[in-house]
Amino acid sequence: MNLFKKLKAHFTGKTGPEHLWHGKLGERAARRYLKKQGLKFLLANFRSRRGEIDLICRDADCLVFVEVKTRSSEEWTRPAAAVDAAKRRHLSLAALDYLRRIGNPEIKFRFDIVEVLLEGGTVREIRHLPNTFFLSKPYRYG
Repeated sequence: MNLFKKLKAHFTGKTGPEHLWHGKLGERAARRYLKKQGLKFLLANFRSRRGEIDLICRDADCLVFVEVKTRSSEEWTRPAAAVDAAKRRHLSLAALDYLRRIGNPEIKFRFDIVEVLLEGGTVREIRHLPNTFFLSKPYRYG
């Protein structure tokens, strides 16, 4: 990396591949948006060997597992369409791992998707899609 690129990365905070930077920008925007909507932020980027959850929040008495999808274009499809059956399965398994880690409480939970649309490197629009899908079969909780 030449000196100009290093200086630019330092002053803009854009380090690494652009798609990863967009993802981080989207997660930060989603977190702020959900807080404004009254959800309490608990954890970001929970990882288990079976998957990752972008954000974990609480909405009153409900635990919320949030998948953030950031895109700079909707030319082909909506960002939420990327949460296919395989992704839902990984999110379900990661959620079960999180619940196990906190002692398997008797608690309601749901899976939300937040779509973040960018334009010129800044957030243009945020869409919160609550309770988008259920725990994947054959998994169950409680």
